Amino acid sequence: MWHKNGVMPPRKPRRELPPLDGQGLNSLALRYVERFATTRAKLAAYLDRKLRERGWSGGGAADTRALADRFAERGYVDDSGYALTKARSLSARGYGKRRLADALRVAGVDEPDSAAARDHANEESIEAAIRFARRRRIGPFATGEDVPPQARDKAIGAMVRAGHDFALARAIAAMEPDADADCDVLAEALREIR
Repeated sequence: MWHKNGVMPPRKPRRELPPLDGQGLNSLALRYVERFATTRAKLAAYLDRKLRERGWSGGGAADTRALADRFAERGYVDDSGYALTKARSLSARGYGKRRLADALRVAGVDEPDSAAARDHANEESIEAAIRFARRRRIGPFATGEDVPPQARDKAIGAMVRAGHDFALARAIAAMEPDADADCDVLAEALREIR
């Protein structure tokens, strides 16, 4: 093979980075929050990973959780804002309340910080389910005249995996295909069913 016979130039060894100190850890944290919307838990996990990779040369033990909390006090990190943004993003893509709860749990957002996000997901649950059904051509957005029961079961499963309630998924999947389906009319009909 050409790469084993010396045709490719040898790769330079990676430069060994110096261990982190307090100022280096703070600089890493600042660069991270300027690039990414994040939570305190995700920032602390990132800094812990960097400490494992590079080591620590500062005095005492590095307290990444305290640094993340200090960034939150200064407004660089906002868990409730992150949660609300995540709720809006997921509902706009058609995902349900349960998917949001999983995403916030993984991101380390505490219960009090996720209250507004959960409220938004509750308010948008029917509209998000309709968006998901439209995107996946489920129920009134299906392309065929006669949808077999196996296809309806698959559609219900897809909606439940997307975080929607089973009853809502079943109600949408049971609707007959309608080429002129109006989302507002569907939302009102689903509110009456629930």
